[in-house]
Amino acid sequence: MSDLKFNLSQKTAVVTGGAQGIGFQIALQYLEAGAKVSIWDYSEQALKTAHSELSRFSHQLHTAQVDVTNRDSVAKAATSLPWAVDILVNNAGITRDKSFVKMQAEDWDSVIATNLTGLFNVTKALLDKFNTQSHNKRIINVSSVVGLYGNFGQTNYAAAKSGVIGMTKTWAKELSRKGWTVNAIAPGFIMTAMTKAMPKEVLDQMVAKVPAARMGEPQDIANACLFLSSEQASYITGTVISVDGGIVL
Repeated sequence: MSDLKFNLSQKTAVVTGGAQGIGFQIALQYLEAGAKVSIWDYSEQALKTAHSELSRFSHQLHTAQVDVTNRDSVAKAATSLPWAVDILVNNAGITRDKSFVKMQAEDWDSVIATNLTGLFNVTKALLDKFNTQSHNKRIINVSSVVGLYGNFGQTNYAAAKSGVIGMTKTWAKELSRKGWTVNAIAPGFIMTAMTKAMPKEVLDQMVAKVPAARMGEPQDIANACLFLSSEQASYITGTVISVDGGIVL
């Protein structure tokens, strides 16, 4: 049996938070699969770096500096798109971790604004930008295993990511008959630049909790996005796929 390859050469995608980390890997694998990709990110420097690293895909690539918490910024980016949208990956997110006792109102507000309201803002602005001729429109929301079971020091993040799951299921009920599938991916412990900077003993403790006995890679999340974006996933909607090495078991 040959390896299954996803061909997205006739597709276009928007990936928020796509200039670094997991979002960058998602954008890269979409580009490698032939899709045209618009990377939205808050960081101007990260966008410049991503554009340079993805220069071989320049004819497929569009970038926009976007603050997903600001509806005017989102609307401007939506207007700048050079093509209709087939796939939206709501990946942009931040953390402001503190125990509930120490958490300040601004820690709560900033995480909810980016990780939950930002997802609403982006999807609302792009809904009319989707390809009207397509019956395989895709919305993929990046949640977290924390949204499934909570986590010490992450009241704000867990609440936002739980909200993402609720929005996903609601949108699936509302939009699936109109040609969309709407699903969520819940990453577990993923080896990004941020986690690589953690002390080895902390990483070892994290790995010890994972039945698969390893950290995930950004490619693991991108692979799930590729599958959910494909026509092979056309009957999957309203679900949460945990990509976590079994940590939620």
